[in-house]
Order: sequence, then structure tokens, then C-alpha cells
Amino acid sequence: MKTGVTDFAEYLESFFTDYLGAEQGASKHTVRSYRDTFILLIDYMSDVQGISVDKLSMKNFSRDVILSFLNWLQDKRSNSVSTRNQRYAAIRSFFEFLERKDPTRLATWQSIRSIKSKKAPVPAINHLTVDGIKCLLEQVPTKDRHSRRNLTLLSLLYESGARVQELADLTPSCLRLDKPALVRLHGKGNKVRAVPLREQQVDILTAYLEENRLNAPSQSERPLFFNSSGAKLTCSGITYILKTYAA
Repeated sequence: MKTGVTDFAEYLESFFTDYLGAEQGASKHTVRSYRDTFILLIDYMSDVQGISVDKLSMKNFSRDVILSFLNWLQDKRSNSVSTRNQRYAAIRSFFEFLERKDPTRLATWQSIRSIKSKKAPVPAINHLTVDGIKCLLEQVPTKDRHSRRNLTLLSLLYESGARVQELADLTPSCLRLDKPALVRLHGKGNKVRAVPLREQQVDILTAYLEENRLNAPSQSERPLFFNSSGAKLTCSGITYILKTYAA
């Protein structure tokens, strides 16, 4: 162990760089979510358990401590059950990693991993009717390039059933507009699925690509939907666009 570095610090760094990055090939979204979980865990250990990050070691963790942290997320930070479970999934992955890295406390690591995820209530799924979608899209003007981008974005979101992040990550190379036309969506766990596109959607995309000069081979890896600075739209940006016309 490096001088002045705790075992927790070493294991956590190895978890992110060696395990998630090199071995698992986790997506940047997974890494970001796991990072945020451990930021919260470090805050909890400092604020509630009274152990500062520079003193934090693996001996400070137990099943009871992790359970207390998960309850803290719900009770003090008002996290939902699904968010609590998501945070626990990151922690469980870390202790699974430790079972091979430090088997001297194998029983403790297994005890932490045996914590059950809470059952979240299944929300009723609300959806728009076809007329509702038509009404939404009719709110989008087509008088300028900005508006036409928004119409292309929203129509593709509806047509493909893409998650917002999947839509944000699209590049022109993800589209095939020759028959049979399709869009390739990169989902969670780097899984790719191909979604067929109707002729009307192909016409909208073709016009959009031509207007924004995205149909050249040199532009194939540019963001399909971008802001005024040329950077890809974020999830919050797409949500803002949707809420604007929905309102």
C-alpha cells in the first residue's frame, strides 16, 4: 500500500480504473452514476459516521453501515426507492470486486452483497394517444432551422421509442436512410438495437441532414442533434424542448 493512502482509496481507484474501465468496459453513464454513489457514501461516512475521507478504510464498512447509508438516502435525502436501489447496485458491484481483491474479509463483503433491494411501487404508465402526439408535433413551427431541428428530434423520438440519452448520443452514422431504413440506438450496457423507420420519417431526416450538411462522410460522427455551439444536445436540453411544446 502506498504511504499515506488508505486501503479504501486504493481499492476504489482500482475498481474504477481496472474493473469498471478495463475489465467491464462500463459506459461513461454507468461510471458517472457509480462515481456519484461513492461521493454520497463518502459524504455520509464523514457527516454521519464522523470519519473523514483521508481516514476512511475498509474496516469502517459493514452490512449495518451500508444499510444505514441506504436508509439515509431515503430518509434524509428523500431519494426514491428506485434511486436507493440504483445506489446499492453500485455498492454491491464494488464489494463483489473486493471478494477477489481482498478475500480476508470475504464474509463481510458477502454479507453486504446479500442486502435485498427494496421493491418499488410500479407506477402507472401514462402515454399520449396518436392524436396527442399529432397535437404535440403541430406545436412546432418550421419557419427556421432551429425549429426544424426540434421537429426532427421530437418526431424521431416518437418514431423510434428511443430513450432521451440514446437520442442525444446519435450521430449521422447511426442512420440508414436507404431501404430498409433504420436507426441504430446504443442503449444501456452498450447494447445496440435497430429500429425501422417509416418513409415519412426518412423524408424528415433526409431534409434535416441536407440542411445542416450532415450527409457528407466527413460529418458522420458529428452529433445528430446539436446546439448553437455545435455541441450535442444534453438530456436536459432535449427535455426542455419537449416540455416547451408540451406546455
